[in-house]
This record gives sequence, C-alpha cells and structure tokens, in this order.
Amino acid sequence: MKIGVVGLPNVGKSTLFNAITEAGAESANYPFCTIEPNVGVVDVKDERLDVLGKMYNTKKITYASIEFVDIAGLVKGASKGEGLGNKFLSHIREVDAICHVVRCFDDSNIINVNSSVDPVRDIEIINLELILADLETVNKRYDKLYKLARVGEKQSEKELDILKRIKQALEEGKNARTVIANDEDEQKIINSFFLLTTKPVIYCANIGENDIGKSNSYVDAVRKYAESENAKTIALCAKIEEELTKLNVEDRELFKQELGIEQSGLDQLVKASYDLLGLMSYLTAGETECRAWTIKKGTKAPQAAGKIHTDFEKGFIKAEVVKYEDLVECGSYNAAKEKGKVRIEGKDYVVQDGDVMLFRFNV
Repeated sequence: MKIGVVGLPNVGKSTLFNAITEAGAESANYPFCTIEPNVGVVDVKDERLDVLGKMYNTKKITYASIEFVDIAGLVKGASKGEGLGNKFLSHIREVDAICHVVRCFDDSNIINVNSSVDPVRDIEIINLELILADLETVNKRYDKLYKLARVGEKQSEKELDILKRIKQALEEGKNARTVIANDEDEQKIINSFFLLTTKPVIYCANIGENDIGKSNSYVDAVRKYAESENAKTIALCAKIEEELTKLNVEDRELFKQELGIEQSGLDQLVKASYDLLGLMSYLTAGETECRAWTIKKGTKAPQAAGKIHTDFEKGFIKAEVVKYEDLVECGSYNAAKEKGKVRIEGKDYVVQDGDVMLFRFNV
C-alpha cells in the first residue's frame, strides 16, 4: 500500500512525514522544499504478532507495511504546470490513496502561500487542480470512445456512458470519486480511466500544540467538507508527533499521557487508511516466522493464499483456520485443534481479520 502525503507548501506536510516515518525528510519554512518525493516504509505494528511470536518462540516477526510518499507542495495552476505541478501530478498517479494535509492553526511566524488560514480553501485549491487534470484526461478519452461508440462498438458505448457521468461531475467541480458505480463491472471501467480524483482521500487536519483535545473550528470545517465527498478526516499535531519520535518508548508514552493523546498520528493514519481502502490482515504463525498479510475485505481463501505465493493459489486444496482469540485462549495450535477450534475451509471461504491460517496446496 502506497500513501501519497500532499498539501500546499508550509502546511506541515513534511513535518508529518518525518513524524510517521522517522525518515528525516527536509522540512523548512519556504515553498517547494520537497521537490523529488521522499519515501518512507513503516511497519504496521500488530500486537497479535507479538503474542504469537512468544507462543511459537519464533525467529522472525514480519509486520505488514505501508509506503508513505512525501510529494512536492502544490500551488494554484499546477494542472497547467505552475510551480512543480507536472511533477506533483505524475507522483500522485502512482499512489493508492492520498493523505491531504491541511493547516488548522494560526501562527504568524509561518510563511503561507495564502494570506490567511482557511483549510477548506486550501483543500479546494488542490482539488481544483486535480479536477482540471482529470478533465483533460477525460476529454481525450471521450473523443476516442465517441468515435468507437458511433460505429456500434458495444463496450465503448458502455464506457462512454460512464465517462459522460464522470465528465459532468468534473465540470460541476466535483471529484470523480463522487460518481458511484452501479455494479462491479462499472467500477472496473472507472478504475481503468486512472483518474486522480478517484483516489480515496484522508484529510489530515494539522492542529497547533494548544489545540490538542480541544474543539477547533478549522477542523470542524474540514470534517464537514470531507463528509460531503465520503472522505475521512483525522486531526493531529504534526510538530508534537515529530517530537514524540525523538523519545524512547517509555518517555513517549508518558508524554502522550500528559498531552492526552490516545493514538499516535501513525496509528490514526494506518487505521484510516485500512478503513478507506477496505483492507484487513490475516496471520501466519510458526517457529520460522510470524507474519501479517494485508488483503482486501471479502477476499476468499485461494486469493489470500496467493498473497504468500502464486503457487499457493494455483494449487489450493484447503486452509486450516483458527481465530486468533481462540488460539491464544487455548495456548497452542495443537490444543486449539483438540478443542475443535481449528476449522477446515475450502475455496469459497471468505477470510476474516485475525484469522490464523495454514494453507494446503499441490502444484
């Protein structure tokens, strides 16, 4: 999973990236500090693996991971190449989802590309540039499909009908993700257009130190905007998050308690990302390795097995499945088997979050 961290210059984007990845990306008080995207891969900490690791006395624990990409700040006119617009647009095409950072605090010492703090205005600046870029893509595709549809090419007629709906939404200033597919085939067609505004978005409201745990009118405005397009919102203080990364684990927890921070910014972002993309994890466990495998909700056993190796999916026979909670309660896999907690599942089994699985296959 690859998440692009975007935002106008000097909203705290690179500071947040530093905090969640501890990668030390350059962060300075001037526009376009980030030109080439910084990339950081972070583990998705899962306490279940730590428990299984002790149970199996495993040699290696492998968490699921997320790749965060700190993309150059964007300005008005990016769709026409202003600032670093062309680079921004090409980099954003490569990510699975967008973490859109917006400034939700007042600070006269921070240079802003706009004269005032207005997170909704800032969101709309970036959204408009993405919409304009998508509109250009759609218009090019539209002309081609229109010619094919006129000569009776059935698939082109269906694609053109969907493209008309997207074109109308974009021309009304709406994101393409507001166009709802009627079925799975339509969703595949929408995905095939590779539009920027179909990418799922998390709005990350960057608040000030003094606003932690308090109501914030800026954040309220962002939440209201996000709800209008079925996006998610999280609120955090990027500066504090970055400071937390410099502390050891014990001091970090004490500092969080003092500030009333229940979840770190990374934990919030990971949870929101998984929810947004409809993801979950199943687990494998043994003496050699305990590991989390990220899959889409609704994935069936053979396809889940294919995440480990394509041969597992091709030659799938069955899966031995035990719920994580049952395995821990029983104390061992053999004990769980004796108590009837281990099930044999076939090709139609829909994998559940936290399933501990062992696959049988033949190639």
